[in-house]
Amino acid sequence: MGNRDAGRLEQTICDYLAWMETEGYAPGSRRAYKQVLSHFVRYIKDRKVVWTEALSAETLTRFKKARGLTYAPAVRGLSRYLSKQGEISQPIPNRKAQAKLPDPYEHYLIYHRRSHQAPLRKVNHIRRVLTAFHHYLQRFNIDLCHLRIEHLDGFLAEFLAPFSQTTKRTYRSYLRGFLRYLYYESHIVQRNLAPLVVGAPLFDRAQPAKFLRPHEVEKLFASLKLSSASDLRTYAIVHLAYFLGLRAAEISTITLDDISFRKGKLSLRDRKSNNPVILPLPEPALKAIVAYLIGGRARSTSRRLFLNLCAPYGPISSGSVGYAIRAWMKRTGLAATPYWLRHTYAQNLLEAGASIYEIKEMLGHDSIESARAYLHIHTSLMRKVLFDESL
Repeated sequence: MGNRDAGRLEQTICDYLAWMETEGYAPGSRRAYKQVLSHFVRYIKDRKVVWTEALSAETLTRFKKARGLTYAPAVRGLSRYLSKQGEISQPIPNRKAQAKLPDPYEHYLIYHRRSHQAPLRKVNHIRRVLTAFHHYLQRFNIDLCHLRIEHLDGFLAEFLAPFSQTTKRTYRSYLRGFLRYLYYESHIVQRNLAPLVVGAPLFDRAQPAKFLRPHEVEKLFASLKLSSASDLRTYAIVHLAYFLGLRAAEISTITLDDISFRKGKLSLRDRKSNNPVILPLPEPALKAIVAYLIGGRARSTSRRLFLNLCAPYGPISSGSVGYAIRAWMKRTGLAATPYWLRHTYAQNLLEAGASIYEIKEMLGHDSIESARAYLHIHTSLMRKVLFDESL
């Protein structure tokens, strides 16, 4: 790999890690991914793998063998990110995850989907965990009917190593569900092993969602400039993040056709939850967009709203959206991340009297529980009741 290709790969990895942050990935996941991807870059450089072959199934297989890895979700995640950005034609295919599993596994997936009315996306996530579990048992010639706790401990120690604590908890719950099925429904095992699948105790780890206080919001908006194309673009981006609680990925994919300037509406057709929605566009955000279109957006055939600042003026990436917000917050002196604006939006909805269901819909979440995580406490009401003061 030449210097140019190596630099390109390193830059895309930086963009990917920035995108992970803006999408709310846990710090532990980002650190683990960063470590694996740094080894991946070194491997690509040492073996002079060209860009067109760097993110292929064959290269990934050789990399895992060289590093002694069984799983490499960081590299697969990078390939999916670059595929969505149009940098590569397709992500690394996950052949194992699509392969048919033995009957006990397949029967459980059908049972889980029917009994829990689980969406296909969640079933596919469970399938990936069970696929890894099946391959682990195959390697050591372990039958399901002879499962013991030490087998489960060995698998979890190996499989969960790259993931954050939150992801580990989720994957352990998937495995517990399968173990309960093996005991209660299919009677393949003679003992319910599910209660034995536990993680190490975590103390004082729960953190409420962080958001900006009113004086910090005022400070952020007061510091926004309108003197350059970059300033105008950031100005519009920050307004969309604050007034609509949009994710960086959602902001980056807005097109000119999604905006109704006459009605003051914004259509979001590509949300994380695959649930299109039409949102009211507040006047400050609408004016910020108009200011960017008139004074900051370059002429381009692209219908995307936000474009790069340099030729050929292609669509901006979600990583660049997050970087623009983060850079301005740092310049303002706020120790915050772009996701704080989304949390602040949720808090504003709560304090305005919105129901948890309305907040779920506005945030674009799949479930009530996802939205509830943003709303640990009604801060203003608490301080008014306890201290006779407000924020």
